[in-house]
Amino acid sequence: MDFFYSAVGFFTSGGAFMYPILIVFAVGLAIAVERYVTLTMVTRKNQAVWSEVQPLLANGNFDEVRKKTGKDESTISQVLNMGLALQGAVRRRDDIEIAMEESMMEIVPRLEKRTPYVALASSIATLLGLLGTIMGLIQAFTAVANANPAEKADLLSASISVAMNTTAFGLMVAIPLLITHAILTSKTGDIVDSLEMATVKALNVFSRRAKRTVPVAAAA
Repeated sequence: MDFFYSAVGFFTSGGAFMYPILIVFAVGLAIAVERYVTLTMVTRKNQAVWSEVQPLLANGNFDEVRKKTGKDESTISQVLNMGLALQGAVRRRDDIEIAMEESMMEIVPRLEKRTPYVALASSIATLLGLLGTIMGLIQAFTAVANANPAEKADLLSASISVAMNTTAFGLMVAIPLLITHAILTSKTGDIVDSLEMATVKALNVFSRRAKRTVPVAAAA
């Protein structure tokens, strides 16, 4: 309970700027939680689909892969579907690769959606904290200018202590949000890397199959 009362006292003594910092923290935290849950679900779905599809691709069972990915809405299925749509009839590797890259260009912005706002919230919290401290210092020096000389030192130190609360609170909000932004960026990068890996492996399988079918077609 002592910690609770100390936290409440710290917050209430910081002045009006503590409330906008708290709002920024709530918004940033809500976005961070939504993004983390979404990216985690995307990662799990992609891993599950790839574990099923990879052996089929390696064996050249493209029709079976089409059935599995056609019914699935995961990002890796979307990329593979684009390549499988062009696979066959001795298609050029470049054509399939361009199509899969086009699909990637549509997916990546969705993965990165709203993540920059977490870093923005971190920056805003820091700036609001500094602004609150500056405004508090201005008020403190204005009050001290009209105070009794004997009380100026005590009054100034107390006012500065209160004014610094906003900077402290702003940093307390900004640091976790900044760390969270780094985690979200890392998770997004891992997903993009896994999609690129799946793309390259699928293209290699398509190329090998195409090379095998060319001599057969020529012999016929």
